[in-house]
Amino acid sequence: MERLIRKIADNAYTPLGATTQENFDNLVNGTSALQRHEIDALPFPFVASLFDWEMMELEEGATRFETLAIQSVRRALAQANIDASASDVLFILSTTKANVELLAHRPNHIPEERVMPAEAARFIAEKFGNPNPPVVVSNACISGLCAQIAAMRLLQNKRYRYAVVIGADVQSPFIISGFQSFKALSDDFCKPFDRDRKGLNLGEGAATIVYEATNIDDPNAWYAVEGAVRNDANHISGPSRTGEGSFLALQSVLRNHSISDLAMVSVHGTSTLYNDEMESIALQRAGLSDVPINSLKGFYGHTMGAAGVLETILSMYAIEHHTILATKGFAEMGVSCPVNISCDNRTTDKTTFVKLLSGFGGCNAAMFFQKGGRR
Repeated sequence: MERLIRKIADNAYTPLGATTQENFDNLVNGTSALQRHEIDALPFPFVASLFDWEMMELEEGATRFETLAIQSVRRALAQANIDASASDVLFILSTTKANVELLAHRPNHIPEERVMPAEAARFIAEKFGNPNPPVVVSNACISGLCAQIAAMRLLQNKRYRYAVVIGADVQSPFIISGFQSFKALSDDFCKPFDRDRKGLNLGEGAATIVYEATNIDDPNAWYAVEGAVRNDANHISGPSRTGEGSFLALQSVLRNHSISDLAMVSVHGTSTLYNDEMESIALQRAGLSDVPINSLKGFYGHTMGAAGVLETILSMYAIEHHTILATKGFAEMGVSCPVNISCDNRTTDKTTFVKLLSGFGGCNAAMFFQKGGRR
């Protein structure tokens, strides 16, 4: 019998809150973490969701990035009631840039090798006494879903019983100026799928999901059921104009499931001109134009390696509360294939959803989640 992959704990740690509950409460109330910022290292203002690092205490020997990851994992493990130092527990880290800021400034107490994501992941895992080499997933903006798909596969092949999946990223002048060089940043608050969208905002945060391989079918628990990655190799940064990879990923994860059972699709929704247009085309091609969608980028900005994990957790939590969260910033349809989107919270009584992401290089990922392990 194939093992079921059950979520047993989670944490969302963002500028909107240190717990999933705090984050959800702020989302329901329409509170955004996005603010305008000006810093000496950049010649232009920008809008982003950032922590107040002057008010935060770093973990001993850790960077900002590692501190977020460690604190998120610690909160999740407090719920999971598992021994993180056991050999059947695997740590998987999703990040796009990890400690890249150390290239510009590295404190003396941080070893040079921690610029490498693998060494940062090892440092995080060792904080919890885990004996296994951690897995690092860094595949542009789809990293958070790729990490969960990797967790599913490793748990299903019986190498491990538990997987601690962490998504984390912090912002730096290097990252912000990089997105600006692509002309991808908006100088205003982002507007997913809106006619007047001008680009994305960036954000930082960490999120953790603890998965267990089990034969238990708990109707009240969330299960990761299907996952797919499809690369259409369209362009170094621009998405396929036909949504090819995104469509193929959706087609793969929905092949054994009824579209009519979906509560929603949690889309990428970055607010860039081409991403939102591409997603609308992919959704239509997959027969999902009438299924409710939402994007959380108007609350958090684009949290990069954290996005896939963070947005999965909050989608689960929202559906548990019979809610489809609003898409903040949306006002008037701005894509060629209309989508079922709203700037208001909506209700649902359904218990399945799809998480969808796309990234540079034409990479795309989708995952299907449901309450209850078998249907």
